[in-house]
This record gives sequence, C-alpha cells and structure tokens, in this order.
Amino acid sequence: MRTEEDHVSDELNPAVPDSATAEGPETESEETVKQRKNGLYPGVSDELAENMKSGWADTELRDLKPIAQAAETARRRAALSARFPGERLVIPAGNLKTRSNDTEYAFRASVEYAYLTGNQTEDGVLVLEPTAEGHRETIYLLPRSDRENGEFWLSGQGELWVGRRHSLTESEALYGIPAADVRELADRLREATGPVRVVRGLDAGVEAALTDKVTAERDEELRVFLSEARLLKDEFEIGELQKAVDSTVRGFEDVVKVLDKAEATSERYIEGTFFLRARVEGNDVGYGSICAAGPHACTLHWVRNDGPVRSGDLLLLDAGVETHTLYTADVTRTLPVNGTYSELQKKIYDAVYDAQEAGIAAVKPGAKYRDFHDAAQRVLTERLVEWGLVEGPVERVLELGLQRRWTLHGTGHMLGMDVHDCAAARVETYVDGTLEAGMVLTVEPGLYFQADDLTVPEEYRGIGVRIEDDILVTEDGNRNLSAGLPRRSDEVEAWMAALKG
Repeated sequence: MRTEEDHVSDELNPAVPDSATAEGPETESEETVKQRKNGLYPGVSDELAENMKSGWADTELRDLKPIAQAAETARRRAALSARFPGERLVIPAGNLKTRSNDTEYAFRASVEYAYLTGNQTEDGVLVLEPTAEGHRETIYLLPRSDRENGEFWLSGQGELWVGRRHSLTESEALYGIPAADVRELADRLREATGPVRVVRGLDAGVEAALTDKVTAERDEELRVFLSEARLLKDEFEIGELQKAVDSTVRGFEDVVKVLDKAEATSERYIEGTFFLRARVEGNDVGYGSICAAGPHACTLHWVRNDGPVRSGDLLLLDAGVETHTLYTADVTRTLPVNGTYSELQKKIYDAVYDAQEAGIAAVKPGAKYRDFHDAAQRVLTERLVEWGLVEGPVERVLELGLQRRWTLHGTGHMLGMDVHDCAAARVETYVDGTLEAGMVLTVEPGLYFQADDLTVPEEYRGIGVRIEDDILVTEDGNRNLSAGLPRRSDEVEAWMAALKG
C-alpha cells in the first residue's frame, strides 16, 4: 500500500529532473525544499540528512551477463545504422504518465526503444551519433539514486520508494551499449549539428531539445523503417512469442476451471483469473482482456467485463499473455459456459471454424497477405447465403461487402511486441505485401449477430463467435503457435469436460 502520509517526495526537488525537463538538469545549489501540503514532516533536519548519507553497503552488481537478446538487438541497431548513414538517430523509451494525483501508470517502454536495446526503464533514450564508420551508440539512462543529496529516500522516484535502478556500468554490461547520464542529454541534443531523426510522441523534453533540428518527414521515415523491421521475426522473437502463447493456453485452462465462480459473480472473475496467470508467468496482459459473455460477444472490444456469465450462453475470451521481453500472444476461443454448444451455437461456431481453417491454409510464403482474409470471408459469406441471411450470389455479396454486417472486421494482423504489430509499415509492404517465412500473424474470423439486429431470426440475435490463433509463416507453409488450445467444437467440449473433472 502506498504510504502517502509518510511520502516526502515533494519536500525535496533533487538534481534528477527527467529527460522531459527541457531547461536541463538542476545543480545541487538550485535544489528547493517544498513542503507537501498535507505532509506529516515539516522538513529534514541537517542531522537526519547527514545520517542518511552513510552506513550503506556496496550493492554494485558485478560479473553481469548480457541479456539473452543482446546479439539480436546489436544486429537491429546495425541495420538501423546502415539505413540512415550520416544522421543522428534518437529513440526514446518514454516517460512515466500520471494516473491520478501522485500515482503513475505502470510504465511500458516504447516498442522501438525496447526492440533496439532490450532495456525497459523510463526516461531512457538510445542515440546513434554518425561517425565515419557508421554510428556511435549510447544509451542514456538515469543512474543509481544519489545518496549524497538524499534523492534515494526523499524523491518519489528514489530507490527506497520505487526500487533500485541499475548503475550505468551495470547497464553497459547488460545491454552491450555505452551508457551515459540522461540528465546531460538535453544539452547535448541542443548542441547537435547535422540531420537528426527522432521517434516522436514519446518524450516531450527530447523533442523540445530537437525542435529546430528535425522534420516530420524524416521522423516518419524512421518510424516506418522501425515498424517494417519487425515484420520478420528472428529466432529469439519466435521463441518469445511461443512462450507468450504457451502461458496464454494455461490461462485459458485456468478460466475454464473457474467458470462456476464466474457464473456466481461476473465477467470480472474471468478477467482476474487470466490476469493472475499473465502476471505470474509474464510481464502483464498484452492488451485489455475481452471476457465477453452472452450478447457482449458481439461487441468486438468488450473490455468493461462487468456483465453476467450465464449457463447456456457463449463466452468469447480474447486474451494474451505478454512476456517479460514484451512479446504478446493474441488468442480467442468462444466457449459454451455450460460446456456444451446448443445446436444453433454449434452451427455458427462450425462456420467460423471452417472459415478459419480456410484462412490458415492460405498462410504460406509467397502468398499475398490478403489471401487468408479473402479465403475466410468467402466461407463465411457462403454460409450467410446458405442460411438465407443475405441474398446471393456469393460473388455479389463479396463485391459489395454485404457480409460485413455480420463479419465486421479484418481476419487478422501482424503480431509481436505490439498486439497489432508493425502498424506504421507502408501499405505496400504490409496489407498489399507478400508473406515471408518469419512473419507472425493472427487468423481470427468471426460472426456477430447483434442483439438488436432485426434482419436475422430472433434465435441468432446476441450470438457472437470468434476463433483466433497465432500463426508463424514457415519455409514450407505455417505453424500454429497456439495449437495447444482445441479449436473444433467437439474437441472444445471434450477439453472443457476434462478440465472440469
């Protein structure tokens, strides 16, 4: 629990402004003591301040090994350097964001920064400075909390409040990049000459220091390059995605085992159950879990998760564990709460399953990215025409997009460190591109009959079904990373029965 009444971070403004301070770092002589409006301590006595400076053990970590992906991040930086010779490149991690008053949201480093460094700490900035041979790399970080000026115990971001940071020496050993104090960076950037590119929207202080040196066009080219670089996953990334999926499979199993408790409470029980698995085995959930029971399954991104869970209804669970290295799974299953699909539920579910089968079969190297979407949409459209819900022929429905009233969304997306990965890539290399071995994408067709849709028979209304799996493009086809979760309706029923004992 946060001990607000004893928190004295506002009583001292130590010389540790974050990189968002465009005016540059303060010196100790510029420190000011500010009284918290409702703080219980009026200040810090000279005797206490002196006492807190000494009597602490040396905790420097020595003989640290590089992080597991150090070789991969080095290769990624080399590719970045080769793409933009002679230019200074600035990639920030981002800063903490206030949630309420003096509490912050949990920090998640920008994907671009984490992809290139493996580091995940707030205020970090990777800078590549041009040289005759390529670039000189520096990772700018906050050093250990200062014990001489009291920051380590008086600042709200000091070591005794939020935990120990790595020293700059430790960081160099871990990430294989020379490290420097980020508090010196703003001045260095203001003095920079020559062309500069920065990933925007992450660190206002960095952008302020570069305001007269960058252009929107150059910065967008940097962002696009870093997005497209992630289209092809290396072996480390594929391994991390498999870890994420494996934990997600266990999370789905956890949920099935407690569906009776969810019935007694709400969708929140499902959300909490999956979240526990994500936090125990990974870093977090990769996105807000969609725990949509009954007609909520027809709301594509239902994350309120405050509705009832009833026997006889379907539960659409769309959730993914994020690993400690920030790679996320994205899996959906639509489960009968009581363990058995009704005849109509099964008919709709099987149609979505058949569409997904067609979509997955279309995922292979050399295929157009759009092929799996088109294959799945055709199967769903054929069923809608067959059921008399839309007038054929099928080609006419597809040409006019009439099936979209019930299919709604695209059939998949790239997957990686973002759940919708590579989003800034050019259209010609993504949606209009060609699949290659090493790409990872979701295949997730669905049918959604809204509760107020008067164009379908009443018994259809309020039924929503989506099936989603994470698919790796291989040299000879594809591999379903989430094959550990049953998909076929009879297999789902048998799996649920076994888990419920």
